[in-house]
Amino acid sequence: MCRYKCLALVAAILIPATSRADDARPDAVKIEQGVTYATVGDEKLTLDLAIPAGDGPFPCVVMLHGGAWQMGSRAEFTSGGKDKAGNRTPGWMEKLASEGYVAAAVSYRLAPKHKFPAMIEDARAAVRFLRANAKKYKIAPDRFAALGTSAGGHLALLCGLCDKSAGFDKGSNTEVSGKVQCVVDFFGPTDLTLLAATPKIEEGYLFPVFGKEGRTDPTVYKNASPVNYVKKDAPPILILHGTFDLVVPIKHSELLRKNLTDAGATVEMISISFGGHGGWSARDSEKAAKAVLEFLDKHLKAKK
Repeated sequence: MCRYKCLALVAAILIPATSRADDARPDAVKIEQGVTYATVGDEKLTLDLAIPAGDGPFPCVVMLHGGAWQMGSRAEFTSGGKDKAGNRTPGWMEKLASEGYVAAAVSYRLAPKHKFPAMIEDARAAVRFLRANAKKYKIAPDRFAALGTSAGGHLALLCGLCDKSAGFDKGSNTEVSGKVQCVVDFFGPTDLTLLAATPKIEEGYLFPVFGKEGRTDPTVYKNASPVNYVKKDAPPILILHGTFDLVVPIKHSELLRKNLTDAGATVEMISISFGGHGGWSARDSEKAAKAVLEFLDKHLKAKK
């Protein structure tokens, strides 16, 4: 069970953010920080990597932070917490690497400076960069997962559900795919029209990201909604959502699960009773960690 306790999933949402201590890093995990995966205009987009010891190739988990597409950082996954004795523990990224995954914590362009689809273009560019450089980073190019929290969960879903026809693959390395083989979604929005139904949420969360055109042009929210891309051949998806989430109501995940099930795709959903938008109890965090690792092992490590 310590395997799941020490992972302490949902990163900064469940763990107080602290600076990572070098002596808390798992043995034999190599860290590469500030790797440039794309350049847009004069802006360099970067990610951090944690690479297991050994020759590999290893499955890769691309991690996308939350923050309403307007804030947050990849530190959500690189900063650790503290154990009961007050000692610093490794961040999420290092812990996944200690479990045999190349873990990549990705920064992406944020609103209101950048409007959607900048964020998903960046997320998929990160996947393509890592796939194009799979040998360098000891990655198995056909075994990628995207994992995200909240807005990052939304982006992770689009990394799994969309192919090139969606138009989100821009920039370099377009000769390889930006699609992943499985998705872990922590309470991500799946149908933006549901958020738009509440005027204050639409004004505060959607307008800065998608523009006010969403109020008059139904295709704006539709094209950004993961539920719009559900097909039978969708990759396996694990959804985790609190039943008392007042920011992104659980209805989003229930709708996605129904659509995936109706399409004949593989989906698992774990509802956290009385859980909010993060801030889950230690027991629920452990339950989530166990489910995520089992899901990743099943779909990325199992022999084909």
